[in-house]
Amino acid sequence: MYMKRLFLTVFLCLLGGLAAFAQSDLQPAAIVNLIKSEPITVKQLRTEVERMEQGNGRPLNAEERRQVLDVLINEKLVFQAAERDKIAITENEVNQQLQQFRANMVQVIGRQPTDAEFATAVRNETGLEVPAFRELLRKQFIINKYLQAKKQNVFESLKIPTEEEIQNTFSLARSDFVRPQTVRFSMIQVNYGADAAAKARAKELADRLFREIGSSPAKFDEVVLRAQAPNSGFQAGDGGFLPRNMEAQQIVGADFINTAFALKQGEVSRLMEGAMGYQIIKITETYGMKNLELDDIFQLGTRITVRDFIGNSLLQQRQQAVRAQATQELVSELRTGNTFQVFERNLNW
Repeated sequence: MYMKRLFLTVFLCLLGGLAAFAQSDLQPAAIVNLIKSEPITVKQLRTEVERMEQGNGRPLNAEERRQVLDVLINEKLVFQAAERDKIAITENEVNQQLQQFRANMVQVIGRQPTDAEFATAVRNETGLEVPAFRELLRKQFIINKYLQAKKQNVFESLKIPTEEEIQNTFSLARSDFVRPQTVRFSMIQVNYGADAAAKARAKELADRLFREIGSSPAKFDEVVLRAQAPNSGFQAGDGGFLPRNMEAQQIVGADFINTAFALKQGEVSRLMEGAMGYQIIKITETYGMKNLELDDIFQLGTRITVRDFIGNSLLQQRQQAVRAQATQELVSELRTGNTFQVFERNLNW
């Protein structure tokens, strides 16, 4: 009987502790009330803090947690102000931005990414799943649109970089504009699969393809075309531009780099073992190391010159400064008066 009462007492204490924890999570860290009362719960704040801590690789201190809360307050103030002033974003605008990200991936991998590849890229870049990333884009669109509407005079102060400014910047950073030895390649890859049996089958297919190709560039191209067939068992296509530097070597491995740069244009490699599968490559373009001038192509595969790159970089810096000024002015205006309330006692955990 005593043990039953003891068990019941412990169970009720645990249940009460869980309830208290849940209740504290639902308590407000702040309430924004520009046009309506909208809480920011402790759970919402904690989730954002934990995301920041994961990204920074360290815990945030009390001051930094308060800065995170200020950002959440500012966002809600802007969203409520946009709602008040009837500024909204259509789903089509968000879809267009997502398509732009997909188009950027096409330039990198040389083909349309699958939904799974796109989701993985979004996750790697942002730490978010696609639905959460889509919501983040929507919020950013609303903030940008509201800023443009309310602080148009600030944005109109933006000055386009002049030719003299571009040339002066290039003169200061000329030593940084060096293109390393670079090749462009086409690649056939047979993925290893999930287990030893799958890897053995992949090796058998890779050996068969390599014997068929030999050293013939024409045979290589024929096999590349067959990769598009259903159930071909391998992937193939343009591998893009590969610079000979440490960053690229860390990605593809020393064996891949050394093999690629030992080949001449049009030559086919031996069978290699990469990180994900067996690989055969053919070099399609070669570029020697070069000190770039203003009118040289900065990024191979595009029409972007060094002059374009510097001009765009200077413009982006100025855009960021103008946006920061507009944001600060707008936030100061929206925080004036009793537009929000912070509950200091709920910020410690």
